Order: sequence, then structure tokens, then C-alpha cells
Amino acid sequence: MRRLLSILMFVLVLFSTFPTAAYAESAHDTWNDVVDDMEAILLESYDLYTAGSPKEAKAKVDVAYFSYYEKLGFEKTVMAHISGNRAATVEYQFSFAKKAINGDKSNEEVKASLDELTKLLREDANQLDGKQESALGVFLGSLLIITREGFEAIIIVGAIIAYLVKSGHKDKTKAVYGGSVIALGASVIMAFILNALSGVNGANQEITEGVTMLIAVAVLFYVSNWMVSKSEAQAWTHYIEGKVQSSITKGSLFSLAFAAFLAVFREGAETILFYKALLAGTQSYYNMVWLGLGVGCIILVVIYLLIRFMSIKLPLKPFFLGTSILLFVMSISFIGSAVKELQEGNLVGVTPVPGVTSISILGIYPTLETLIPQVILLILTLITFVIQIRKTKRSKIIHSK
Repeated sequence: MRRLLSILMFVLVLFSTFPTAAYAESAHDTWNDVVDDMEAILLESYDLYTAGSPKEAKAKVDVAYFSYYEKLGFEKTVMAHISGNRAATVEYQFSFAKKAINGDKSNEEVKASLDELTKLLREDANQLDGKQESALGVFLGSLLIITREGFEAIIIVGAIIAYLVKSGHKDKTKAVYGGSVIALGASVIMAFILNALSGVNGANQEITEGVTMLIAVAVLFYVSNWMVSKSEAQAWTHYIEGKVQSSITKGSLFSLAFAAFLAVFREGAETILFYKALLAGTQSYYNMVWLGLGVGCIILVVIYLLIRFMSIKLPLKPFFLGTSILLFVMSISFIGSAVKELQEGNLVGVTPVPGVTSISILGIYPTLETLIPQVILLILTLITFVIQIRKTKRSKIIHSK
């Protein structure tokens, strides 16, 4: 795992040596300058709407989002220095404004939605511009990025590795590490592609990330189900024969390696783009960016080692059950985030749910389109556990005869 993170650091250093097109093209000195241009574009959107051109009005909102909020690093800076939940709030306000335009709302309603968006953007710009750059601020921003983006990947890879070791298949962990390393290479390629396409069609990044996460949801759901069924059989065998027996087929080993690949790939490209934005945005503290990255990688290694070695002391059945539950939770988080990405890519609609607050770390967002798939997946999860409990009871009855 330490070798894996060393490769990640090398990749980030390599990628950071290439020009940052978004900032090179930007003539803005402050985030308020960016918001000034965005506000002008949003006003154009409103004028187009009142003139009877809703399609063109919506396209203007997309220009403000993809060509300014996302491409110039505004979104990533908010995530790094304010919070991920705040960025989600602003992103959804973009969606709500487009929904008002598409929904043929009154001029007053569309104006109110666009004004709210401008207000949120201005608040964030004032907060970011009001923060004088400091070594500590840059360090913490860098540390937050790598720990936040790497946490989910480390949790999944660590849980799968611990599972293989615990079940007596330590020799097969190479496949999982291999999948993770391949994912890092794929992340570099994807980061270059997304960086190149951002000026052509910014929706490509959201759609790509959304589709990747949906695939990850399917794989994690399958793997967690497979772990539950195997863990119960292994626990019973351990009780009867005093040893752990399990069979890892080529198909199931591929699924485990693929789950690790998707976990790393999902975070890899975005992490690289985050650091490009951070390096381009800092004036004097490049060393603090790398220090934050290094400390963050050490924290991730510690998290991995805790998962890896603490699992040795845990009883077999609770460990396997806990691992499968963890992967279920991750799949529920991923499906919410996947739908959100597709919403940003204009492939899925947005229906707000009052009273629900964004919790980005859990993939919870205030829309029906994100919450309904999570509820369905949760129900499927509960059904799976009930079925497995019944199978276990029948197995115990059979072995007791």
C-alpha cells in the first residue's frame, strides 16, 4: 500500500508539470472577478428567457457552470477551503435554476433562482478572497483533498485485502494490488482526457464519473453479497472443523480486483485535477501542497494498516459481516454520488426534497433522484441479509442432525 501511494505522489508530480489550461486562459485576479463574469452570463440567461428562448437561456447557465465554476477551479477551491457540502449546495442551485427555466416558470421565479445562485457564488468569492493565503491554509487544503478523496478508496482496498488475508488467501492479494496500480495509470490517462475535453464539453467529466460510479455500485453490491454468503459458510466450517475453508474462484477474484480498481479509479482522476487546481491557485506555497499530500498519504497508510492488522484480532464471523456491511454502505454512498454527477451532466432531472441536507461523504443529497435509488438499494440490502440469515439457520439445522 505504501508503494501504491508513492506511485500516486509520483503521478501527481508528473501531471502538475503540464500547463494548467484553465488558469492559463483565465485573466481573473480574484474569485470576485470570476463571479462578475458569471453574473453577467446569468443575466444574459435571464434576458434570453424573458425573450422566449429557454433553450438558449439554459445553455448560458451551463456556460457559467462548466466554463467558469468548474473549469477555473472555483468548485474545487470551495471544496478544499470551505466544504464539500457547500459546493454541493451551489451545484444544486445551478440545477434548480435550469429546472426553473426548463419548467416554463414565471419570469419572477426564474429571476429569483438565478439571483439566489449569484448570491451563493458571491458569498463564496468573498470568503475565499477574504482569506489571505498562508502556508497553513495551503497545507490544510492539500491535506484535506488527499484524505477526503483517498479515504473511500483506502477503505475499500483495505477491507478486500484484509478479507483475503483473513480467509487464508494472502497469496491472492497481488491481484487486488495489481488492480489498484492499473487504476492509477488509468486515472492519469482519464485526467488528461478530461482536462482536454473540459473546454469542449464540460458535461463529459460528470457523465464519465457518474457512469464509473454506477459500475462501482454494481460491483460493490455483488462483492458484498458474495462476502456475506462466504463468511457465513466459513464461520460455520471454522466452528465445526476448527479451521477456515473457502474457495476463491477466478470469477470472484476478478470481482475483488475489479472492485479495488474502480475504487481507486473513481478517486484518482479527480484527485489529480484537484491538485492541478490547487497548484495553479497558490502563489507562494507550493512546498506546502506537497507537504500536505505527503502527510495525507501517511494518514491513509495508517488507516490501511489499522484495517489490515486490527482485523487479525477480530473474530471471524463479525469481521466478515462487518466488511460486507461496509461495502454495502459504500455502494449506497456511491449510487447517490453517481446520480448527482449525472444530474450535473444534464442526463438526470432534479426534484428538490425540502428539509434534506447534503452529506457528501455519505452520498446523500436533497433530491428525489438521488434518494430513491439509495432507498431501493437499502431495501435490497436488507432483503439480502434476511435471506442469508435464513440460509444460515437452515445450514445449522442440517449440520446439527
